[in-house]
Amino acid sequence: MLISGFDILFFWNARMMMQGLHFMKDVPFRTLYLHGLVRAADGAKMSKSKGNVVNPLGLIDTYGADALRFFMAAMESQGRDIKMDEKRVEGYRNFATKLWNAARFAQANGIVASTTLEAPHAELAVNKWIIAETIATVQNVDLALADYRFDGAANAIYQFAWSRFCDWYLELIKPQMIGDERGQIDDESKAVAGWVLDQILVLLHPFMPFITEELWHAMGPRDHDLILAHWPMADARSMDPEASREVDWLIRLVQEIRTARNELNVPPGARLPLHVRDANAATLARLERQAPALARLARVTHADGEATGGAAQVVVDEATFVLPLEGVIDLDSERTRLTKAIAAAEKERDALSGRLGNASFVERAKPEAVEKAKADHADKAAEAARLHAALGRLG
Repeated sequence: MLISGFDILFFWNARMMMQGLHFMKDVPFRTLYLHGLVRAADGAKMSKSKGNVVNPLGLIDTYGADALRFFMAAMESQGRDIKMDEKRVEGYRNFATKLWNAARFAQANGIVASTTLEAPHAELAVNKWIIAETIATVQNVDLALADYRFDGAANAIYQFAWSRFCDWYLELIKPQMIGDERGQIDDESKAVAGWVLDQILVLLHPFMPFITEELWHAMGPRDHDLILAHWPMADARSMDPEASREVDWLIRLVQEIRTARNELNVPPGARLPLHVRDANAATLARLERQAPALARLARVTHADGEATGGAAQVVVDEATFVLPLEGVIDLDSERTRLTKAIAAAEKERDALSGRLGNASFVERAKPEAVEKAKADHADKAAEAARLHAALGRLG
């Protein structure tokens, strides 16, 4: 394989091919990977005369080599140049910090390096779910790398490590407080969490070699460096579709309840009863099994009977979940607040729509001004829709 910039395709790559065929009677390479150019933040080509050259050593000193490497991989989409956005590099530095904190959490709770290449045996739905998510991520990364889609591979492991493992799995297995004492994570979850963290480190190593190697050895004694570790196996036999559906349902329900609480200004510490309507037997069984997680993550407790008075409603699958709010918030004041906010958001949305519908503005304004107006219009439209949904929840 030859790796080259697309700007020298005809000046260099094509001539290499022609001269190889002419003089050597063979092609000099069989695969040509053309990457984009790294441009300034505004899309202009970097030039010393323009003074817009970015020194990578300065970025490494500020954010670390791993963050810069991951930025380059995540932004490397075939046929597209890379705009040097320092904010994104900073974001990937934050990703490295997130991973570091996850490893510290693991160490503090007795989670150590895994001793097996295959997924540990699991009985709990949350552990079956994260094993399935890990296998799906390995599959996605393998397919992306086979197609030279380095951006797809980087983003697949980023989304899994940040969202699924750190934001949800570690929260779901986090030990509860029993009086003044913190509980313990069960042995099964410790084994699964250690195995999943190992898979993350191996998958991330080509993109972020320094922090992953450091954490690899920090998690426990190893007989080899991370660079020599076996690549994860995507064994679909370890996937449990029913457990995955249950935990996905739990995550959606928690997200909907959190959104409703936030939009309606429910005090964060308030514990609410959760009534359910039109739920089938499977949903009721899930509610019973996941009651501790719902109490901890959404601050709700399943209650029998019908809710009375003002309430918020969220719908997940076939069931409607009702959160009584009488005495928790001032319902009339909240309706008034939401109505005023909706009117303000719609006014700004319509004003921006009128500006974008003006051909004179679109043709004469600077491209960045037009793009900003489009982004602002999308934001205001989304805000109006979100506020309408919040008002609708109050009935």
